[in-house]
Amino acid sequence: MNPLATSAFDLPDHLAAKRDPALVELDERHFAAIAASLDQQVAELADRLDARRREPGRSGTAALERDQGVHRLSARLRMLRRFGLDLCLGRMVPADGEPVYVGRVGLTDADGARLLVDWRTPAAEPFFGATHADPRGLRSRRRYRWTAGRVSDYWDEVFTPEGLDGRVALDDQSAFVASLAAHRSGRMRDVLGTIQADQDAIIRAGSHGTLVVDGGPGTGKTVVALHRAAYLLHADPRVGHRRGGVLVVGPSRPYLAYVADVLPGLGEEGVRTCTLADLVPEGAAAPPEADPEVARLKSDLAMVGALEPAVRFHENPPTAPLALTTPWGDVEVTSAAWAEAFAAPDPGTPHNEAQDVILEALLDLLVDASDDEEVPAEQLRRALRRDLARAVARAWPLLEATDVVGDLWTVPAYLRLCAPWLTRDEVRALQRSDPHAWTRADLPLLDAARRRLGDPEASRRRRRAEATAAVERARMADVVADLVAADDSELLVMSMLRGEDLRRALVDPGALPTADPDVLAGPFAHVVVDEAQELTDAEWQMLLARCPSRSLTVVGDRAQARHGFTESWAERLERVGLRDVRLASLSINYRTPEEVMAAAEPVIRAALPDANVPTSVRRGGAPVLHAPASELDAVLGRWLAEHGGTACVVGDPTFVATERVRSLAPETTKGLEFDLVVLADPATWDDGAAGEGAIERAVDRYVAMTRATQQLVVLDGGR
Repeated sequence: MNPLATSAFDLPDHLAAKRDPALVELDERHFAAIAASLDQQVAELADRLDARRREPGRSGTAALERDQGVHRLSARLRMLRRFGLDLCLGRMVPADGEPVYVGRVGLTDADGARLLVDWRTPAAEPFFGATHADPRGLRSRRRYRWTAGRVSDYWDEVFTPEGLDGRVALDDQSAFVASLAAHRSGRMRDVLGTIQADQDAIIRAGSHGTLVVDGGPGTGKTVVALHRAAYLLHADPRVGHRRGGVLVVGPSRPYLAYVADVLPGLGEEGVRTCTLADLVPEGAAAPPEADPEVARLKSDLAMVGALEPAVRFHENPPTAPLALTTPWGDVEVTSAAWAEAFAAPDPGTPHNEAQDVILEALLDLLVDASDDEEVPAEQLRRALRRDLARAVARAWPLLEATDVVGDLWTVPAYLRLCAPWLTRDEVRALQRSDPHAWTRADLPLLDAARRRLGDPEASRRRRRAEATAAVERARMADVVADLVAADDSELLVMSMLRGEDLRRALVDPGALPTADPDVLAGPFAHVVVDEAQELTDAEWQMLLARCPSRSLTVVGDRAQARHGFTESWAERLERVGLRDVRLASLSINYRTPEEVMAAAEPVIRAALPDANVPTSVRRGGAPVLHAPASELDAVLGRWLAEHGGTACVVGDPTFVATERVRSLAPETTKGLEFDLVVLADPATWDDGAAGEGAIERAVDRYVAMTRATQQLVVLDGGR
């Protein structure tokens, strides 16, 4: 689109008054300047990227810098090509200055004049934070709504009498409220331009300590969490990619798919996202724990602590001496030597990595204790190494996390030794026939065991690498010898290759065995946890192990905890190891219409009278409908024919999803939103449950109901 020939505004007929040149002429000129700058920058970035990619291959630091440069240029180019003019979010007019336009990224023209200020900079903060109670020095603010690259609506807010200068459309919040009812798709829609002041204050809060964002359905908790991740990466030097970056942990795979476009749309492509199950290899296939009592026992912090004695069981030094045969006679490994070597690893050394430390410590002790001066130390060391390595492997075995945890569930005596507080009935309840029949309740224990043990292949890989390197060095020594022998130059240049450093440099690093890095192992500078009210104490340890800075954004709603949440956030988090905790609350529901909330509120209050039920900011105009379950197909057919957007059938496992209609279990709907939600016979979800079960069913029903942005239908009775 050539903005000089085509207006950037494409307003529908019912907004014809907003087309007045007095209202849009300034914007049209500014958008034309943005378009020209974008064309220029895209062309320049494409040329620079091509040139950088054509640079000759390098190694070491030079290769890293080249790859980082390519990544930065590619990310910027993708961002500019993805959005075009709709990089611009809006404009603000200071009380004592010219209009300032705010964008997803910063942008200047060819002369260096600022066309857009990045939304994450301090200069842009008044655009999001200004309210009528606190204008932040603004006269007015305009926000744009973009459709297919053109402005399909905009709305103005005036904060001072001076703002009434004839260049504003005085519909205040009406356009914003109307935009909340826009059709949903399979991905979270872009809401950066409509971030509200209460949300922005949380997004821009400092990264020190733990910030809890507490809010009911539709208050924008997920929006705040994702925008906060992008903001901290840009604005906080303690969080940047070189300091560890940000990990975002969501409740489910559908959630991650739903929010997949948000961070790239904010200019951040390096944020890691995952579910708790993704943190361990066994998580992908692990079903929920069927026995509530077993799940409760495994969720306790004490059970995570049982892994320490479980590992220490394999770390006791031998008490009997060991005789090793060498060409110069027998060498005895005394019990004292075993004990001293077993104490050699530094505190915190993973068990499997400590095996090599113990072997080297024993070799040092035995060589130093030798009183035969005629035996060269290195020869004695080589003579002892093989047999001693076998003895150390028996005394300090390499362990697999799956074996250590699996033994707890199949060997009652081992479990009683490691968890002496368990009763006999509890020990019996935790036993199972298949040690590796993992459930989600096992995942924190597997993760903790893997961290305590380290990689059992690391030692083997290191030894293979040493052997491979030795072969490579020997091969290069032969090559060097042949080159030197054939060198008939006057300066005998090839003789320089005899240098040890040069021979080492000739070894091919690609021939050495390596392991793929675990990108989710951390450490991360900041961790964002959505739907955090569901995490057990044991699951929290999985996250804290990856965030040594204890800098977290914890997002959740106590009223949406399926297993109840009777404590305060501070009490809960202190128990799992977080003490510097701040609380920020969101109380305005921007998603769910009043009609739906009026039906949902009694559902949750019946189970949790003190639930934090937010106040809806709009009416949807459609009452909650009730129909027989047999009418499901007819309900969906009528709605799909009359509306755009998406729908979801909740609680009917027999319903097969279509392109526009999802089919989900109640517990997997958290964090999602749909234009239409159909609850399939929710009375059966209760199933006569009492106590914690009643809370779980009430929460499931409340959460599912509040996913609706336009219409809620409740089906009663069997199909």
